Amino acid sequence: MTAGVRRAEFSRIKEAVATWGKIRQLLRSGESGQLVPVVIPKDRRGFRWLSLLLFAVYLAGVAVFTSSGAVRGLAAGLALVTFLLALLWLWRSAIVEIEQGTTGILSSYGQIVGPLAPGRHYLWWPWNRVEYIVDTSTEIPYTAPVLACPTNENVPLKAIEFFLKFRIEDPMAFVRNIGASNFDMVLSSAVQDAIRQRSRQVQTERAYDLRGSDVGDMQEYLNRQMTRYGVRIIGANIPDVQLPDQYHLHLATRERVAKELAAYAREWELTRKQRSDALLMEIERSKKTRDAKLVDVKAAVNKAREDVAQMLQERETEAQRVRWEIEAEGRSVLTAAENEAKGLQHLGRTYQDNRAVLQYELAVRRLRVAEQLVRSAPRPVVVKSDGGDQSALSTLLLAQLLPQLVGVERNGNGHVAEIGKAK
Repeated sequence: MTAGVRRAEFSRIKEAVATWGKIRQLLRSGESGQLVPVVIPKDRRGFRWLSLLLFAVYLAGVAVFTSSGAVRGLAAGLALVTFLLALLWLWRSAIVEIEQGTTGILSSYGQIVGPLAPGRHYLWWPWNRVEYIVDTSTEIPYTAPVLACPTNENVPLKAIEFFLKFRIEDPMAFVRNIGASNFDMVLSSAVQDAIRQRSRQVQTERAYDLRGSDVGDMQEYLNRQMTRYGVRIIGANIPDVQLPDQYHLHLATRERVAKELAAYAREWELTRKQRSDALLMEIERSKKTRDAKLVDVKAAVNKAREDVAQMLQERETEAQRVRWEIEAEGRSVLTAAENEAKGLQHLGRTYQDNRAVLQYELAVRRLRVAEQLVRSAPRPVVVKSDGGDQSALSTLLLAQLLPQLVGVERNGNGHVAEIGKAK
């Protein structure tokens, strides 16, 4: 689609001047494909009723100052009729009807003084008039195709079409601050700015993802700018995105590659399914083989259990026989040990009796030896002198007697040793 066609599709907003009978049609259908949210009504009131009033005054003067009765009556009648027609004309031109869903903007001496609600109003003074009729109930659609929007890689997209709906909520702020023609430029600039900011955030190959995407942030951005003008954005979306021509070729290549990839995927899926079926058959065959081997193993286990049970029974019988032999041998050994113990017991008793006798004899011998020792014990010889010192005579006698005493003691000790040996 060419840029000229795109320009023709761009919505335009303007004001229109029309009579009261055409206001409804302009607000609902627009004019020449352009949106008309504001209409400047033509004031149908005039001062022609003053001519009737002046003519009535003239007729009244004629009726007053004429001398003819017939002329006086006729002039008075015509003056009354003319005066009533002037009043009717004034009353009819003072009526202002504001259609439901619209708001009138009242001015006095050219200064805007306030809004007029829907319904019938009477403007008696000629300096009071309705300056604007503003559509405040219709959700006005607005289409804004933006050309050459650069993406994140700085590739200009061919066009991004943006669609929104807005409504004039404060007609006083709208007509005072901006007006319909200026609002068209401001809204167009704001929409282009918002779309370019959004296109800068996406990759070129993902530009088609903008179609039908969430544009809540863009709607909030536009509402922040349009609130000062008494306008609120009701809804917005991106219905279409056009890529550059070279990217169409790129997309065609991608589509071809995607189709080939899908064909390869189907082929691989078929191959995988065949391999999976073959593997499942092999698994089933392995399961049957395993079950057969399990049956053989269970039979072998049962046979082994029977052999082990039989062997255990034989071992138990052999162990019982060995136990009996051991018990018989043990009994014989126990009997022999008991007999030997009894003999030793009798022998011990006999030994105890002999021991008492021997102890008595040993005690007697000890007494005898003690008596012998007492009798043969040496007696000391004390030689004393008057001076307290040993004299030569005492030393000589001691030298002669000492060998004899030692010999007797040795003999006594030898006797005692013999007695100890005999004991």
